Amino acid sequence: MKVIQKSGVFGLLVGSFLALTSAAQTHKPYTPTPYPDRVIMGWQENNAATSQSINWRTDSTIVAAIGAIHEADASPDFVKKATLVPATTETVVVDGKRVLYHTVHFTNLKPNTKYSYRVGAGEYWSEWFHFKTANDQAVPFSFLYFGDAQNDIRSLWSRTIRGAYSAMPSVSLMIHAGDLITTSNADWQWGEWFEAGGWINGMVPTLASPGNHEYFRDPAGKSSLSIHWRPSFVLPENGPASLKETAYYFDYQGVRFVSLNSQAALLDANVLEEQAKWLVSVLEKNPNRWTIVTHHHPIYSTANGRNNDEWRLKMEPIYKKYNVDLVLQGHDHTYGRGLNMPLGQSRKYPDGPIYVVSVSGPKMYTIGLQDWMDRAGSNTQLYQIISVDGNKLSYKAYTVAGELYDVFDLTKNAGGRNKLIDTAPKLAPELLALPETYLNRFTPEQIKEYENRFKEYKARKDKKK
Repeated sequence: MKVIQKSGVFGLLVGSFLALTSAAQTHKPYTPTPYPDRVIMGWQENNAATSQSINWRTDSTIVAAIGAIHEADASPDFVKKATLVPATTETVVVDGKRVLYHTVHFTNLKPNTKYSYRVGAGEYWSEWFHFKTANDQAVPFSFLYFGDAQNDIRSLWSRTIRGAYSAMPSVSLMIHAGDLITTSNADWQWGEWFEAGGWINGMVPTLASPGNHEYFRDPAGKSSLSIHWRPSFVLPENGPASLKETAYYFDYQGVRFVSLNSQAALLDANVLEEQAKWLVSVLEKNPNRWTIVTHHHPIYSTANGRNNDEWRLKMEPIYKKYNVDLVLQGHDHTYGRGLNMPLGQSRKYPDGPIYVVSVSGPKMYTIGLQDWMDRAGSNTQLYQIISVDGNKLSYKAYTVAGELYDVFDLTKNAGGRNKLIDTAPKLAPELLALPETYLNRFTPEQIKEYENRFKEYKARKDKKK
């Protein structure tokens, strides 16, 4: 390929671009104004058929914030008829400045009904958004699941959430498995996260679990949840009192979703025990056909030396006893999907949940290729679309380029036993190349070790066929 030298203005532009891409870029400021921003949907009550909660941010000049709601109408005349609902407001000091976060709870809604809403105060309003309440029966629905966003959120994670929504705009909710950002209290990183999701957050409710990067050490040395977490989200408060809006459960059309706070549990054995007891109480009285658990730290890691043994030893027996179907996780910045069954034993009828570790942002680690994995991926940003229809759960993982990367179905018989239908082997070969950062810093011996690990993994896969 012939390289053509350019001069003048074009040359200056190229030089500026290279300087920006080779040096640390100045982050974009996200200064609040009287207009609502960071609008995000969630739930405070465990009733998706008749309630919906909204959260947003403004500067400190706004008083008496409200939400307006009306059944969706093709005519713009509905605006004058909208019901006004007072919001609650809390003050957060961010970078030495007072910022206001507002929450409104819309209740007594009709099931399976589309609504229009906006939030604001006085002359300062958001645009009108649409949402649809859940059905009060266990009818089919789909949702999105994302692993860690964490780094380069505005520039590179944005394509993940936008691509996922474009692939399935009818999804009912979104799950984030922790490490949404990399620096817990950095407002500009939260600003990037909300900008990346944009109006999608205002139309599709979010269920989020915190990761280790949502925690920081305060001046006294105590590990604490980000000052942004509870003000930024509106999540169920039905978990342990010390873990409000981080450990909770939520029922949606025949599925019980459970969020666990693995970071708090790994920091404090008492919290681990408290959370385990709470989880048992949630699962032993579960009327739903399907149970899906999400937390940040994996039960089985996709990377060498990153297992969290105390977390696994406490939680996995509970998952098995109470028939958890699927566990969605993050933390390891690679992709892995599988289950805990001995090598050589048929995986057609899983003895326990299907475990998934995924990554949606651009930060990548080297993959371990452990025995538990049935499908693995390296150096690849992904999103997942999961659909539930009666006795069938369908799972699909896509790369951010829109390519189907992993797929399986679970079918549940009348006795509650799951059958795994794994069609991933028919897909293109797994993406298992080392990330460039590891290729550049690994010694020849380390690269050889990875190549041997890769060969062993492929040999194990061949035996499973």
